[in-house]
Amino acid sequence: MLVEVRVKSLGLDRSSDMPVVILEDIEGARVLPIWIGHGEAHAIASHLAGQQYPRPLTHDLLASVIETFGGRLNEVKISLLPDVKTYVAEMVCQRGDEVLTLDARPSDSIAVALRLNAKIFAHDDLLKDALPDTAEYEPDKPKGADDAPKKKKKKKKKKKATAKKGKAAPKKK
Repeated sequence: MLVEVRVKSLGLDRSSDMPVVILEDIEGARVLPIWIGHGEAHAIASHLAGQQYPRPLTHDLLASVIETFGGRLNEVKISLLPDVKTYVAEMVCQRGDEVLTLDARPSDSIAVALRLNAKIFAHDDLLKDALPDTAEYEPDKPKGADDAPKKKKKKKKKKKATAKKGKAAPKKK
């Protein structure tokens, strides 16, 4: 059975220094911690903080592509591949009467779902009653995320006149 979840917080696993997105059921009783990459954690954190960038980041681009082609993200479904103990996600998109299911990582799916206000679901048996031991996640800014770089004034270099054996130094024009 699927249960609707929302992003409760982002943490940093104290033992591995890896970001963890904490999903909680809508009632707030149980959680689903998912270890994710730093880039995806930054994408989720920046969106939650309302941070805007002058150019779209990857998850902004994907959200824009879905909308530009007349689609919408209906929902994200998170499940577990039991043989390899890896979380997976399906992004359920719709364009007109056509429903498309895209295989994706949970972290990417969550980042896009947040941008498109899509619901996120997880299988009920994945939710736990306790949180892992985490510290607050504080993302670094990605390269190129600041406003356009300021141009540095170039210092004019003075050429030194040097003479080689038997030849005079060239004159400046």
